[in-house]
Amino acid sequence: MILAAQEWINSDPDPATRRELESLSEHELAERFSAPLTFGTAGLRGPVRGGPNGMNVAVVIRTTAGLAAWLHAHGHSGSHIVVGRDARHGSEAFATAGAEVLAAAGFEVTLLPRPLPTPVLAFAVRALGASAGIQITASHNPAADNGYKVYLDGGSQLVSPADREIESAIAKVGGASSIARTPVTPVGNSVIENYVRRVATLPHGQARNIRIALTPLHGVGGDTALAALHAAGFTDVHVVSGQFDPDPDFPTVAFPNPEEPGATDALLELADTVNADLAIALDPDADRCAVGVRDGDRWRMLRGDETGVLLADHVLTAARPNSLVATTIVSSTLLSKLAPTRGARFACTLTGFKWLTRAGDGLVYAYEEAIGHCVDPDAVRDKDGISAAVLVADLVATLADTDRTVLDVLDDYALEFGYHHGDQVSRRVDDVADIATIMDRIRSNPPHEICGEAVAFEDLAAFEDLATVDSPLRTDAVVFTGATTRIVVRPSGTEPKLKCYLEVVIPVANRSELAGAQEAAKTRTRQLRAFAENL
Repeated sequence: MILAAQEWINSDPDPATRRELESLSEHELAERFSAPLTFGTAGLRGPVRGGPNGMNVAVVIRTTAGLAAWLHAHGHSGSHIVVGRDARHGSEAFATAGAEVLAAAGFEVTLLPRPLPTPVLAFAVRALGASAGIQITASHNPAADNGYKVYLDGGSQLVSPADREIESAIAKVGGASSIARTPVTPVGNSVIENYVRRVATLPHGQARNIRIALTPLHGVGGDTALAALHAAGFTDVHVVSGQFDPDPDFPTVAFPNPEEPGATDALLELADTVNADLAIALDPDADRCAVGVRDGDRWRMLRGDETGVLLADHVLTAARPNSLVATTIVSSTLLSKLAPTRGARFACTLTGFKWLTRAGDGLVYAYEEAIGHCVDPDAVRDKDGISAAVLVADLVATLADTDRTVLDVLDDYALEFGYHHGDQVSRRVDDVADIATIMDRIRSNPPHEICGEAVAFEDLAAFEDLATVDSPLRTDAVVFTGATTRIVVRPSGTEPKLKCYLEVVIPVANRSELAGAQEAAKTRTRQLRAFAENL
């Protein structure tokens, strides 16, 4: 057995993962110890298994000890920290271990009482004036995974250089069994109650007479979403019973992600059966919200960009003049056109809410195309599927009061700004190195014409190594822009995928041209998909 593995096993406080590691071959051990989990989007994420490149009690203990050392070094000794969790495999043990390490290190720890949505943790960090928060969650990852998400002062996800500094502190931590732990008693329900009370204040319309179909996709958002909707006055809510209770195996869906094909089939079937006005799907930790609407004689899920601009417009109807709205480099360009017509400022950031919530002063709304919406940044500085669901219900009810729908509003946008149609191609790879190979090939020989249209090429990583250049949009991505076309290509930040974000914009002079513009955009998008699939 390799020496590092034996040392790890000797200091692993969990007998289950000790036995697991002891049963592995040397080849398997070498893979487990090839590299530790590293901080990606706001923290760690990986398979629940023994060893330094899995999610397990030993990794959580050492990570928390490193975070504690970093907080001490940055003047936060004895400060308040909130710890929460979802209902995935291992989440309870991981949250307990993290809270105990922090308590032993001299911090005041609030351990949330049960599996709860990630937005509740983000809310608690701000509401309690905490210096940091930890949420044990893997969001919408497959059932085998778990994660460790970190929020810093103010309730936003951590960003560089804090993530790299914390990793350095973790590397200096000794064996997990040598790290002190002090028992922590979970708190009561006051944080959840305060969160629900805050969300209930968000609607600014008076209408409530709509029927809603809801699924939390076996995650932890069901009870809290129902409480928030009811508190806001939306009481006619029907749930997908077979997906309502938390289940870490996500038995009815191939992937617990509302964006995945088939994931919302049961929701839309329920919506049709009960004649709902609105369908809502939350992802497993309820920080993302997908919206379904009736479209003629069928139901369909709105794209994240569609919901994003609808919510931005709705928020701005009650916002102060010159407020700020934001989205990311991979989202539709529609919000950048709508914002100034509504008397608002617009900002574009890198992907991820760790950047969106830092978009600038006066931020009232931010979204990313991956069905993430921050509708109340004063209370939750992160994406929040539950508050988004309440505000979507408010919008749909307000429109229904005048016999209009969100699809009518989207048609209005097409007349005002052109018809914007988006799509995405995700190429999953077995070897992550393949992604770098594809990106290098694109950069070395970028096309100057795509599907018959001339395009300009921009490499957002072009200045990455030049210290004299300070670009807030510097990242590993490339952009192709033509008269009607925009394509952004980048590696996924959380999964072994290469992602291509497609947008086609067709001018629309009047309503008689709308159907033709929609068909032209869809045809063009199919051509772009073929291009992206063969990069």
